[in-house]
Parts: sequence; C-alpha cells; structure tokens
Amino acid sequence: VQLQASGGGSVQVGGSLRLSCAASERIFGRYTVGWFRQAPGKERELVVGIRWSGSTHYADSVKGRFTISKDNAKNTVHLQMNSLKPEDTAVYYCAVDIQRSVAISSATSYDFWGQGTLVTVSS
Repeated sequence: VQLQASGGGSVQVGGSLRLSCAASERIFGRYTVGWFRQAPGKERELVVGIRWSGSTHYADSVKGRFTISKDNAKNTVHLQMNSLKPEDTAVYYCAVDIQRSVAISSATSYDFWGQGTLVTVSS
C-alpha cells in the first residue's frame, strides 16, 4: 500500500488548510486511518484517527478545529484544519493500521505511512 499526503503549506494564524491522503488501494473503508504530526524536536503524535466503522478520535489540541473525512470511492482521506495556530506547525503524516489495533493513538499501531507534508503557521 502506498500513501501520498498533500496539501501542506504556509498560512498565517487563524488560517485554514486541507490536507489529503490518497491510497494506492481501496483500504480506507476497511482499516483505521490516522493523521499524525511531528514538530521539530518532538515526538510524533496523533492528530486524529478514524476507524473503519467511522468512529473518530481527535487529539484534545485540535478538537473543534480539525475535521477528518473519508471518500472511500476515491481512496482519499482529508483533514480540514481551521483556526490554525503556530503550535500546529509540523510535518503531517497519514497512516493506515491494517491490524485494527485498539491503540489508535499509538504510532506503532500503524503499518503504512505517507511521506509527510509540511504545515507552517506563522503569526
């Protein structure tokens, strides 16, 4: 499985970006998909995960600002990011967990990763 993340860029505080993750196979309807991010000097952290059932788990820091959505027919997952803050600056990765692990927040649960897309929020 290959994942291609796109949509990153530079925005000012309060701005919006929409990230996309395209898969080479139809997998998003069957497995857990996660968006992670990693800022310089920090560990990779879950932003949001969505299970095959559609249930979601958002990090507290992005609740109410970020929204994940899936387009199973197009093999694409989107991450709409609004009201961006400087602390949202990071490389964002999409990932897929084909083991259907319980630990949705753990990066080690995920088997396939996209290449990352950089989001920079400036004040």
